[in-house]
Amino acid sequence: MAAGKRETFSIESVKGMQFFDPHVHMTSRTTDDYQAMADAGVVAIIEPAFWLGQPRTGIDTFRDYYSSLVGWERFRSSQFGIKHYCTIGLNSREANNEPLAEQVMEILPLFIYKEGVVGIGEIGFDDQTAAEEKYYRLQLELAKEAGLPVQIHTPHRDKKRGTTRSMDIALEHGLDPHMVIVDHNNEETVKEVLDRGFWAAFTIYPFTKMGNERMVEIVKQYGSERIMINSAADWGISDPLAVPKTAALMIEKGINYGDIRLVTYQNAITAFGQSGQINEADFAAVKEIDQTQKFAGNTVLRGGQQPRVDKSSMIIR
Repeated sequence: MAAGKRETFSIESVKGMQFFDPHVHMTSRTTDDYQAMADAGVVAIIEPAFWLGQPRTGIDTFRDYYSSLVGWERFRSSQFGIKHYCTIGLNSREANNEPLAEQVMEILPLFIYKEGVVGIGEIGFDDQTAAEEKYYRLQLELAKEAGLPVQIHTPHRDKKRGTTRSMDIALEHGLDPHMVIVDHNNEETVKEVLDRGFWAAFTIYPFTKMGNERMVEIVKQYGSERIMINSAADWGISDPLAVPKTAALMIEKGINYGDIRLVTYQNAITAFGQSGQINEADFAAVKEIDQTQKFAGNTVLRGGQQPRVDKSSMIIR
C-alpha cells in the first residue's frame, strides 16, 4: 500500500456472506450502525453486559440495564433484521464496589434464564483484585447451575497473567473449557487458551486490542478451530463493522472461505449455542421487518419517518 493511502471497505467483497458478531455493545450504538451492519451481512449479535463508562450508583440501574438487554435492545435490533442475544453478568470493574455487587448477585438469577440470554458475561478480571476474583468465582458457579456458557473478559493490563488466572479458576470450579469463551486475546495469550481447550475470541478494536491485519496472521498460524472474532464496539472509538471488514481482508489475503466462515460466523454459534437459545432459522425469520412495530409503546421511527435514510444524499428530508 502506497504511503498515505487509506484502504477502503467495500460491502461487495463480502456480499452474500453471513456474519455473527458475538461481542458488541449496541446499547452504545446508533440505528445507523444497525443498518450498516445489516447491509454488510451481520445477521446475529451477542451483547454482553458491561461497564457503561461511569460507575452505576444503585441496584435499580443494574435492573433497568439488564431489562433493556432482554427487552428494548433486542427489539431495536430486530427492526434492522438482526437477531439479538445477550450475556448477563456483573462486570469485573464494578465487582470492586462490594456493597452494590452483593445486591447485583441477588438479582442475576432473575435475568439469566430469560429468552435470548446465551451466557454469563462478560466477567473476569480488570485490576485483578480480590473482590474481582470473589465475584468471578460466584458467577462461575451461577453459570454451572444454569448450564450456560461463560464469556470471560481478560484484563487490558498484565493480560497474560490475568488470562492464565481466569482459566485456572474456571477449571478449579469444574467448568468444561468448551463452555468457556476467553475474550480479548492477542498473540501473547492465544496458544495457551487453545492448548487448554478453551474458545479463543479476538476483539478487532482500533488502536488497541487487535488489528485485523494481525488477526489474519493469527488465523494463518493457528487455523480456525475454536477461534472467533468480534468488534466489542461500544461508546469508545470502535467499529461495528469489524467482523465483515476482517472477513474482507481475509479474502484478500487468501484465507479459504471455510476458515473465514468459522471465525466470523459458525464458531460463535457452536460456542454460545450450548445455551440452547440459538436457532439459525431465527436469523432468517427476523428479516421480515416492520418498523412500525412497537415495544412498550415505542418504535424506532419518529413522526412519520420512513424506515431508511439515503446516506449518499446531502439533503435530509
